[in-house]
Amino acid sequence: MSSELLDALTVLEKEKGISKDILLEAIEAALISAYKRNFNQAQNVRVDLNEQTGAMKVFARKEIVENVEDPRLEVSLDEARRISPHYEVEDVIELEVTPKDFGRIAAQTAKQVVTQRVREAERGVIFNEFIDREEDIMTGIVQRKDPRFVYVNLGKVEAMLAPSEQMPNEAYPTHERLKVFLTKVEKTTKGPQIYVSRTHPGLLKRLFELEVPEIYEGIVEIKSVSREAGERSKIAVHAEEADIDPVGSCVGQRGQRVQAIVDELKGEKIDIVRWSEDPVVYVANSLSPSSVLKVIVNEEERATTVIVPDYQLSLAIGKRGQNARLAAKLTGWKIDIKSETDARDAGLLTDDEPLLTETLSDEQQSSSFGGEPID
Repeated sequence: MSSELLDALTVLEKEKGISKDILLEAIEAALISAYKRNFNQAQNVRVDLNEQTGAMKVFARKEIVENVEDPRLEVSLDEARRISPHYEVEDVIELEVTPKDFGRIAAQTAKQVVTQRVREAERGVIFNEFIDREEDIMTGIVQRKDPRFVYVNLGKVEAMLAPSEQMPNEAYPTHERLKVFLTKVEKTTKGPQIYVSRTHPGLLKRLFELEVPEIYEGIVEIKSVSREAGERSKIAVHAEEADIDPVGSCVGQRGQRVQAIVDELKGEKIDIVRWSEDPVVYVANSLSPSSVLKVIVNEEERATTVIVPDYQLSLAIGKRGQNARLAAKLTGWKIDIKSETDARDAGLLTDDEPLLTETLSDEQQSSSFGGEPID
């Protein structure tokens, strides 16, 4: 082994962050294995590397015995005392057994070990970088597709977008740039494997954090998100300061902020609702874009009965029950929707009580974006 290799180890230590001592230990272990493999030796050996000169020696460690049964592992007391008269039975002696042509094998082995360790270190750096970005958003470029995954290039690594994480209204052509949500980072023998999603509710949350400075700065808080990717989503927002309009902050001037998110999600409809600790107000807001006349709350079962105008019943329920389903996911309350006529027949609504649409202020209402409502 030459001093040039030792100089290279020093450079690697600085550039890749791999300890030189760790590399030397790995090289020594690999040289021991190479010695036994190439010279058909089974004895216990030790490799000594001189860090200054790069000189290398192989020493066989043998036990001193009276009668030698295996010369690869044992040496007689008489032979040992020719080296030093102080040796006794059961002592361990080291004898140099460096082969003449071992230098070539040593150089090749050292190169293989260094290459492998550099590759492992680079994989470790990538893993550590991406493990810190789990549940975060990144921009990637569609690289290729196969029947199992769409592969998205994130710069240093390809992430895998599984069919279950793909939006039904997207085709993912090669070279398309898109934002993805990192769901899981795994360490494998082939390097880090990164899984991403376009359907995760976290993607919608991160997109709002990117587009709405008030959310990023913590002035406006996202309380809950419910999503059926590619079709419709609902997001509940809240601001502690009374003079801050959380819904308006998310909408932006002329709807520019939320429209950027709708465009990124290929036209997915988004309802932005104001969160409230009052379940009556919160459930009413969550059923946007429909109007609500009354909300009856059952605290024990965490269930609500919502009464809506007859002409808005289908709007409140939504296509295939989607609007009601998303509202229930958003609020965490069961929601049973009844028409005004059915509610009056059942005695749930009377003429002399105020309607919720009359008591809710404009700022407690919600906003819908992304096209015509699904009804």
